Amino acid sequence: MTAVKIEQGAEPAPQSAAAPSPFPPIADYAFLSDCHTGALVAPDGAIDWLCIPRFDAPSVFGSLLDRQAGFFRFGPFQIAHPTARAYVPGTNVFETTWKTPSGWAVVRDALTLGRRDHEDTVTPHTRPPADDDADHMLVRTVECLEGHIEIELVCEPAFDYGVTPATWTPVEGMDHAADASGAGVTFRLISDLQIDPEGGAVRAHHVLQAGERAYCALSWAEEFAAPQTYDEATARLDATTSFWRRWLSNARIPDHRLRDPVQRSALTIKGLTYMPTGATVAALTTSLPETPGGERNWDYRYTWIRDTTFTLQALHFLNLDWEAGEFMQFVADLEPTEDGSLQIMYGIDGRRDLHETTRDDLTGYSGARPVRIGNGAFDQRQNDVFGAVLDSILLHTRHSARLPRRLWPIVQAQAECATQVWRNPDQGIWEARGKPQHYVSSKLMCWVALDRAAKLAEIRGDPGSQEKWRATAEEIRADITEHGVRDGVLRQHYETDALDASTLLAAIFGFLPHDDATLHKSVLAIANDLTEDGFVLRYRTDETDDGLSGKEGTFLICSFWLVSALAIVGEQQAARDLMERLLRISSPLGLYAEEFDAPTGRHLGNFPQAFSHLALIEAAARIIVPEMLEEY
Repeated sequence: MTAVKIEQGAEPAPQSAAAPSPFPPIADYAFLSDCHTGALVAPDGAIDWLCIPRFDAPSVFGSLLDRQAGFFRFGPFQIAHPTARAYVPGTNVFETTWKTPSGWAVVRDALTLGRRDHEDTVTPHTRPPADDDADHMLVRTVECLEGHIEIELVCEPAFDYGVTPATWTPVEGMDHAADASGAGVTFRLISDLQIDPEGGAVRAHHVLQAGERAYCALSWAEEFAAPQTYDEATARLDATTSFWRRWLSNARIPDHRLRDPVQRSALTIKGLTYMPTGATVAALTTSLPETPGGERNWDYRYTWIRDTTFTLQALHFLNLDWEAGEFMQFVADLEPTEDGSLQIMYGIDGRRDLHETTRDDLTGYSGARPVRIGNGAFDQRQNDVFGAVLDSILLHTRHSARLPRRLWPIVQAQAECATQVWRNPDQGIWEARGKPQHYVSSKLMCWVALDRAAKLAEIRGDPGSQEKWRATAEEIRADITEHGVRDGVLRQHYETDALDASTLLAAIFGFLPHDDATLHKSVLAIANDLTEDGFVLRYRTDETDDGLSGKEGTFLICSFWLVSALAIVGEQQAARDLMERLLRISSPLGLYAEEFDAPTGRHLGNFPQAFSHLALIEAAARIIVPEMLEEY
């Protein structure tokens, strides 16, 4: 065998996304949610990520970011590779089937929901509560199907992102329960197995014969309410199954070959919704790397305002009007900045300060450091935010056939802010930490802001504002076409010839007519020159000063945007072809992270990513609607 020669002093090769690692591939995780928080289940049956009581709280199980930061496993002893893993159809309830040398078993997992029978004091609501709400518990059951199975339970929490080991306390009067405490947080573990503390962990081991069953549950509910028997645990899982299926039955999902991915995306988006306020987190996780082993690691457990329009598009396409209304009320409640503009992101409770820190005590996922808590981009100036807000308000107004009184001041404020700043450079849609530039997408979204504001003024019956905002929109359009187009193609910003996938928004938001030559050429330029193995990059990192080092994977949202843009400019078959490729690279469970590493086939970035699933729904609509119309 020929040895690989590495010259002394040479730079080490970039880490591959497929390099051997004790961390499971990102796409191999299952996502659980109760619309207050979420969990990730590894293939070996361990909960490697859970923050309680809500999405943005510190983790109690954080092995996702450090293999010593806590986990909770419930599965066959010394068997790490299951036979099958799947969601119960139409739900976010998860089943894992295990084959061992001695038998077969199935484990069911859910963050449970049920009928609301009292006011929620764990995560209080600012929106009117619905009929169903979170139980604030994780329920796990196991049934031996054939032969016999050795079942292992290991619960080893590490509070505050792995800093504080658990202190376990027996529960008086309960033989099979113990409370874990640390960093000001307490939850209860209860099971019908005999559990025993051992250091900072609680363990159980039991042999189940065919037909025998067992359960365990974690509760952070009021008074640590939890199932006391296997039958009660099963009832919680059944109620959760019913919740998800009832909810999904309200969604308008056409009978089409894209039905299943749209359905899974809808369940994922709902699972990333914070029920108490109506906000949607961008992703469940923090600091999963965009570059293997690199520094492109961000905390995405917040609400990005630019997501509003894509969220509203998806929800209204699916006929999920309650969720759309709740999300718009969340936006209406947000505190603006001093000049009346909205920040680019907020906490799920509406807070403005998302101060960023690093946790240098954590190894990071497969060595990707730093691990970030908070997001320092929260106070960046990104001029696209105005268009996202006003497009979402117009979408909601047209769908509901009324303009809520409390939204008109937001329309006025965002339109005036866009009028004042559209000529200024900013950090762009990708939150570049380099020098501000005249990004085409930012000016494009300012055009969206004034165009939508003019349409909203017409609906309201305000011709003066309509005329003023329409004139400014046309001024922005002329500026972009004069300074942002070279060789007939929209560029990243005014001082470069580089391409940027964000200019695909020119098609999606109707900046240019669908048959415009510049739009058509721009879409094809991205398809041909800003792709890697057919998938779309945000930009080429060697052509863009984003303030960071290293390469990144292709962005899944950009590839879905390209599907939409191709369909809009008349390249319908190319859109279908790319959509099929994107569906083939979903995770084994139909989920998407933020990025896709084309050379290795691995997912990168935070997971599951709301933006990727929102863009999938939008792209699917661009294919489904014309095909269904062709039938008539």
